[in-house]
Amino acid sequence: METRIPVVVFASDSVSLLGTIGQLRAYPGITILEDTEAEAAEVAVVVVDRVDGGAVRVIRAAQRQGSARVVVVAGELDAAAVFDAVEAGACGFIRRSEARPETLAACVRRAAAGDGTVPPDLLGRLLDQVGMAQRQVLAPRGLSFSNLTKREIEVLRLLADGHNTAEVAHELVYSERTVKNVLADVTRRLSLRNRTHAVAYALRQGLI
Repeated sequence: METRIPVVVFASDSVSLLGTIGQLRAYPGITILEDTEAEAAEVAVVVVDRVDGGAVRVIRAAQRQGSARVVVVAGELDAAAVFDAVEAGACGFIRRSEARPETLAACVRRAAAGDGTVPPDLLGRLLDQVGMAQRQVLAPRGLSFSNLTKREIEVLRLLADGHNTAEVAHELVYSERTVKNVLADVTRRLSLRNRTHAVAYALRQGLI
Protein backbone atom coordinates (compact mmCIF):
# COMPACT_ATOMS: atom_id res chain seq x y z
CA MET A 1 0.00 0.00 0.00
CA GLU A 2 1.28 3.45 -0.91
CA THR A 3 2.44 5.59 2.01
CA ARG A 4 0.40 8.77 2.08
CA ILE A 5 1.84 12.10 3.25
CA PRO A 6 -0.28 13.76 5.97
CA VAL A 7 -0.66 17.45 5.08
CA VAL A 8 -2.34 20.37 6.84
CA VAL A 9 -3.20 23.60 5.01
CA PHE A 10 -3.28 27.08 6.50
CA ALA A 11 -4.55 30.02 4.43
CA SER A 12 -5.35 33.68 4.93
CA ASP A 13 -8.81 33.30 3.38
CA SER A 14 -11.37 30.54 2.89
CA VAL A 15 -11.19 30.62 -0.93
CA SER A 16 -7.44 29.95 -0.89
CA LEU A 17 -7.90 27.32 1.82
CA LEU A 18 -10.57 25.36 -0.02
CA GLY A 19 -8.82 25.73 -3.38
CA THR A 20 -5.50 24.42 -2.07
CA ILE A 21 -7.17 21.54 -0.23
CA GLY A 22 -9.06 20.65 -3.39
CA GLN A 23 -5.86 20.61 -5.44
CA LEU A 24 -4.01 18.39 -3.00
CA ARG A 25 -6.89 16.09 -2.09
CA ALA A 26 -7.26 15.03 -5.71
CA TYR A 27 -3.62 14.01 -5.86
CA PRO A 28 -2.60 10.44 -4.93
CA GLY A 29 -0.23 9.95 -2.03
CA ILE A 30 -1.47 12.91 0.02
CA THR A 31 -3.89 12.93 2.95
CA ILE A 32 -5.40 16.25 4.09
CA LEU A 33 -5.69 16.71 7.85
CA GLU A 34 -7.98 19.05 9.76
CA ASP A 35 -6.54 21.92 11.82
CA THR A 36 -7.15 19.89 14.96
CA GLU A 37 -4.90 17.14 13.59
CA ALA A 38 -2.03 19.50 12.68
CA GLU A 39 0.41 17.84 15.10
CA ALA A 40 0.30 14.69 12.97
CA ALA A 41 1.19 16.51 9.73
CA GLU A 42 4.48 15.84 7.97
CA VAL A 43 4.01 18.89 5.75
CA ALA A 44 2.20 22.17 6.41
CA VAL A 45 1.19 24.26 3.40
CA VAL A 46 0.86 27.96 4.22
CA VAL A 47 -0.98 30.05 1.64
CA VAL A 48 -0.55 33.83 1.90
CA ASP A 49 -0.71 36.92 -0.29
CA ARG A 50 2.80 37.96 0.74
CA VAL A 51 5.40 36.95 3.31
CA ASP A 52 4.89 39.66 5.93
CA GLY A 53 5.02 39.61 9.72
CA GLY A 54 1.70 37.80 9.99
CA ALA A 55 2.78 35.14 7.51
CA VAL A 56 6.06 34.59 9.37
CA ARG A 57 4.12 33.99 12.59
CA VAL A 58 1.93 31.40 10.84
CA ILE A 59 5.02 29.68 9.40
CA ARG A 60 6.65 29.48 12.83
CA ALA A 61 3.47 28.16 14.44
CA ALA A 62 3.01 25.57 11.68
CA GLN A 63 6.62 24.42 11.98
CA ARG A 64 6.32 24.02 15.74
CA GLN A 65 3.15 21.93 15.51
CA GLY A 66 4.56 18.46 15.21
CA SER A 67 7.75 19.79 13.57
CA ALA A 68 6.13 19.71 10.13
CA ARG A 69 8.08 20.77 7.05
CA VAL A 70 6.56 24.02 5.79
CA VAL A 71 5.76 24.86 2.16
CA VAL A 72 4.82 28.47 1.41
CA VAL A 73 2.46 29.38 -1.43
CA ALA A 74 2.56 33.15 -1.89
CA GLY A 75 0.98 35.62 -4.28
CA GLU A 76 4.10 37.78 -4.11
CA LEU A 77 7.48 36.18 -3.59
CA ASP A 78 10.94 37.74 -3.74
CA ALA A 79 14.39 36.88 -2.38
CA ALA A 80 13.93 38.90 0.82
CA ALA A 81 10.61 37.14 1.52
CA VAL A 82 12.19 33.72 0.96
CA PHE A 83 15.04 34.61 3.33
CA ASP A 84 12.57 35.69 6.05
CA ALA A 85 10.49 32.56 5.60
CA VAL A 86 13.56 30.28 5.71
CA GLU A 87 14.56 31.87 9.02
CA ALA A 88 11.04 31.12 10.28
CA GLY A 89 11.36 27.45 9.30
CA ALA A 90 10.01 27.13 5.74
CA CYS A 91 11.71 24.78 3.26
CA GLY A 92 9.59 25.02 0.11
CA PHE A 93 8.31 27.97 -1.91
CA ILE A 94 5.98 28.34 -4.85
CA ARG A 95 4.20 31.32 -6.36
CA ARG A 96 0.42 31.10 -6.32
CA SER A 97 0.34 31.75 -10.08
CA GLU A 98 2.52 28.65 -10.59
CA ALA A 99 0.77 26.41 -8.05
CA ARG A 100 -0.83 23.91 -10.42
CA PRO A 101 -1.93 20.66 -8.75
CA GLU A 102 1.06 18.63 -10.01
CA THR A 103 3.54 21.39 -9.14
CA LEU A 104 2.16 21.85 -5.65
CA ALA A 105 2.03 18.10 -5.01
CA ALA A 106 5.65 17.72 -6.17
CA CYS A 107 6.70 20.51 -3.79
CA VAL A 108 4.91 18.74 -0.92
CA ARG A 109 6.59 15.43 -1.76
CA ARG A 110 10.03 17.06 -1.83
CA ALA A 111 9.37 18.71 1.54
CA ALA A 112 8.30 15.39 3.06
CA ALA A 113 11.52 13.83 1.74
CA GLY A 114 13.58 16.51 3.47
CA ASP A 115 14.34 18.50 0.32
CA GLY A 116 13.63 22.14 -0.46
CA THR A 117 12.07 24.00 -3.37
CA VAL A 118 12.87 27.57 -4.44
CA PRO A 119 11.80 29.26 -7.71
CA PRO A 120 14.85 29.20 -10.03
CA ASP A 121 14.83 32.97 -10.53
CA LEU A 122 15.15 33.52 -6.77
CA LEU A 123 17.77 30.89 -5.95
CA GLY A 124 20.77 32.97 -7.02
CA ARG A 125 19.54 36.00 -5.09
CA LEU A 126 18.91 33.88 -2.00
CA LEU A 127 22.46 32.51 -2.15
CA ASP A 128 23.76 36.07 -2.52
CA GLN A 129 21.93 37.04 0.68
CA VAL A 130 23.33 34.02 2.51
CA GLY A 131 26.83 34.97 1.40
CA MET A 132 26.28 38.58 2.45
CA ALA A 133 25.09 37.46 5.89
CA GLN A 134 28.24 35.35 6.26
CA ARG A 135 30.57 38.17 5.19
CA GLN A 136 28.91 41.10 6.95
CA VAL A 137 27.34 39.58 10.06
CA LEU A 138 28.94 36.28 11.01
CA ALA A 139 32.54 36.58 9.78
CA PRO A 140 33.31 39.83 11.68
CA ARG A 141 32.26 37.99 14.86
CA GLY A 142 34.36 34.92 14.05
CA LEU A 143 31.24 32.85 13.35
CA SER A 144 29.97 30.77 10.45
CA PHE A 145 26.84 28.85 9.41
CA SER A 146 28.57 25.65 10.48
CA ASN A 147 28.28 26.53 14.21
CA LEU A 148 32.09 26.52 14.34
CA THR A 149 34.38 29.54 14.42
CA LYS A 150 37.37 29.88 12.11
CA ARG A 151 39.69 29.12 15.04
CA GLU A 152 37.76 25.99 15.97
CA ILE A 153 37.91 24.73 12.40
CA GLU A 154 41.68 25.34 12.28
CA VAL A 155 42.21 23.36 15.49
CA LEU A 156 40.05 20.45 14.32
CA ARG A 157 41.74 20.37 10.91
CA LEU A 158 45.18 20.02 12.51
CA LEU A 159 43.94 17.32 14.88
CA ALA A 160 42.49 15.46 11.89
CA ASP A 161 45.97 15.62 10.30
CA GLY A 162 47.39 13.76 13.30
CA HIS A 163 48.85 16.62 15.34
CA ASN A 164 48.71 16.48 19.13
CA THR A 165 47.70 19.38 21.37
CA ALA A 166 51.22 20.77 21.69
CA GLU A 167 51.79 20.63 17.92
CA VAL A 168 48.47 22.36 17.24
CA ALA A 169 49.36 25.10 19.71
CA HIS A 170 52.77 25.59 18.08
CA GLU A 171 51.31 25.66 14.55
CA LEU A 172 48.63 28.22 15.39
CA VAL A 173 50.77 30.19 17.87
CA TYR A 174 48.35 29.47 20.72
CA SER A 175 49.00 28.19 24.21
CA GLU A 176 48.13 24.57 24.90
CA ARG A 177 45.53 25.81 27.37
CA THR A 178 43.85 27.81 24.58
CA VAL A 179 43.71 24.74 22.33
CA LYS A 180 42.22 22.66 25.16
CA ASN A 181 39.65 25.38 25.86
CA VAL A 182 38.69 25.52 22.17
CA LEU A 183 38.12 21.77 22.14
CA ALA A 184 36.16 21.90 25.38
CA ASP A 185 33.91 24.64 23.98
CA VAL A 186 33.24 22.70 20.78
CA THR A 187 32.44 19.41 22.51
CA ARG A 188 30.18 21.09 25.08
CA ARG A 189 28.31 23.32 22.60
CA LEU A 190 27.67 20.55 20.07
CA SER A 191 27.07 17.80 22.69
CA LEU A 192 30.04 15.75 21.47
CA ARG A 193 31.78 13.15 23.63
CA ASN A 194 35.44 14.03 23.10
CA ARG A 195 37.96 15.47 20.65
CA THR A 196 37.80 12.39 18.44
CA HIS A 197 34.04 12.78 18.19
CA ALA A 198 34.54 16.48 17.40
CA VAL A 199 36.94 15.69 14.55
CA ALA A 200 34.55 13.06 13.19
CA TYR A 201 31.68 15.57 13.32
CA ALA A 202 33.68 18.17 11.40
CA LEU A 203 34.66 15.59 8.77
CA ARG A 204 31.07 14.37 8.29
CA GLN A 205 29.85 17.94 7.93
CA GLY A 206 32.49 18.68 5.30
CA LEU A 207 34.05 21.43 7.43
CA ILE A 208 37.60 20.10 7.26
